[in-house]
Amino acid sequence: MTAQTPFSQGSGQSSSQSSSQSSSQSSALSATAWEQRYQSGTPRWDLGQPAPAFKTLLESADAPQVGSAIALGAGRGHDALFFAQQGFAVTAVDFAPSAIAALEPQAQAQNLSLQLLQRDIFDLVPEFAGQFSYVIEHTCFCAIDPVLRPAYAQLAADLLAPGGELLAVFFTHQRPGGPPFGTTPAAVRQLFEPLFEVIALEPVANSMPSRRGEEHFGRMKKR
Repeated sequence: MTAQTPFSQGSGQSSSQSSSQSSSQSSALSATAWEQRYQSGTPRWDLGQPAPAFKTLLESADAPQVGSAIALGAGRGHDALFFAQQGFAVTAVDFAPSAIAALEPQAQAQNLSLQLLQRDIFDLVPEFAGQFSYVIEHTCFCAIDPVLRPAYAQLAADLLAPGGELLAVFFTHQRPGGPPFGTTPAAVRQLFEPLFEVIALEPVANSMPSRRGEEHFGRMKKR
């Protein structure tokens, strides 16, 4: 998961109410809060395996060519490990120490090309600007404060080399609140199309039962 800034409240509240709710939201999405979730047990966003949509992609005739990839909000790294197993040079980023600590021995045991960074994703640029062929997204976009989504889209574009691709599983549920904060395919297109050519944005046919009907897979090429 990734770092957050305070949630922007509407104008129909007193300043004290807005400040209180903003502070509460920020606290719930802070690095400390995510770390506590990891320490308390198996997080419910953690599938314990790579996203089925990524398995389908890399086993398909349209699988992307092996290259450098960065997994944003990588968590315990199931997706990052899977891409590395297929030959990708993967950088996995998360700001929760327990997530990175769980990922490191797995990468070492498998002798995988996997770089681990305990960082806020929004601090990656300019250091890593233009360095990757792929950005891997799964449960990061849905975990950040929704007001940061335009910044996230720009970050993904900034991290990619010319012609690089965003490979994403979006959580398209319609439940109020979050995290995970839901979205719609139309909202995803509106957000990313100024920066990316949308190659595919389709419902995931083989989601885990708990997420069936609530995921879309997106493949987008940097403009």
